[in-house]
Amino acid sequence: MDTQAAVKLLASIAQEARLEIFRLLVQAGPNGLPAGAIADTLAIPASTLSFHLKELVHAGLANQQPQGRFIYYAANYQAMNGLMAFLTENCCQGQACTPDTACCNEKEPS
Repeated sequence: MDTQAAVKLLASIAQEARLEIFRLLVQAGPNGLPAGAIADTLAIPASTLSFHLKELVHAGLANQQPQGRFIYYAANYQAMNGLMAFLTENCCQGQACTPDTACCNEKEPS
């Protein structure tokens, strides 16, 4: 993954509702959820939800699949994992990063 692709993916979830939608899709698993269930769970109006889902699909973090009268949305795990790999590829100076690695135990500045 290159920097431009990572920025596109990050920008698509850099909004509260879209981040909540994406996290719900990740929790739902590969079968995803119909748009109505997403709207009900997160209390997002259908028109607003449609806009946010379109943004996630356009960025590549979500897929849509028609099933009968419904459209199911699912997280694109390959894109998510690619982004995570991009963000962490130089973690711990290229060494295996584990919870007991010094760089992972540094305290955040206050």
